[in-house]
Amino acid sequence: MKKPAPRPRPRREVYWDLEWTLLQQGFDYAYDKRLYDRLREGHARPVRDHLRAGLDYQGKMARFLENHDEPRAATFSPGIHEAAAVITFLSPGLRFFHQGQLQGRRKRISPHLVRAPIETTDRDLEQYYQRLLAVLRLLVVRQGQWQLLECTPAWDGNWTWDCFIAFLWQGPAEERLLVTVNYAAHRSQCRVRLPIADLAGGTWRLQDQLGPDRYDREGNDLQAHGIYLDEAPWKARVFSLFPNA
Repeated sequence: MKKPAPRPRPRREVYWDLEWTLLQQGFDYAYDKRLYDRLREGHARPVRDHLRAGLDYQGKMARFLENHDEPRAATFSPGIHEAAAVITFLSPGLRFFHQGQLQGRRKRISPHLVRAPIETTDRDLEQYYQRLLAVLRLLVVRQGQWQLLECTPAWDGNWTWDCFIAFLWQGPAEERLLVTVNYAAHRSQCRVRLPIADLAGGTWRLQDQLGPDRYDREGNDLQAHGIYLDEAPWKARVFSLFPNA
């Protein structure tokens, strides 16, 4: 006798801060509309505060930048789209991509219409998403541990530290992926402490997975003071961090 196919597990969308209640009733995932709204507002602190939730909650969130109910991600204010994508899809949880998002489509279509206007593909955005998807395929993101990092002032009186969001993925084979985003419309600076025990005593290379930049840093300085960041508006980095032999 043929074994019956397993029944699909439930996934639902809910609002009014009832996501945790829904999960406690047996649902696998709930849409993270709260993160989406805070990213749309364009301020780092509310996003950072949202990411302080426990991993038992975050791991059950379906993270997204657009769906059939929301405006297209390509209609974000200039510069925000790519930064918001890095935060959304490199945070823990289920990653949800909408049809046409990777090509930069701007027209929101009713799911009942079953057709759409022809739109020109945004080649720069499409290539950016291809690089981001390559990062999502890394073992450190698929099997590693995620941790939100604390940002501190780069010097006394510099308030722009509050514009950063930073977190770290650490994998089972000591892979490290450092994600930093200046989520603001102005240049910002900060320091970020790295919770890595073996930094001291060598040199470390930071290779940006979203672009060509790479930097070498002394491990003793990283251990003592953290990494110094001075970034352009909405600049997102995804650094592979490894010893520089």
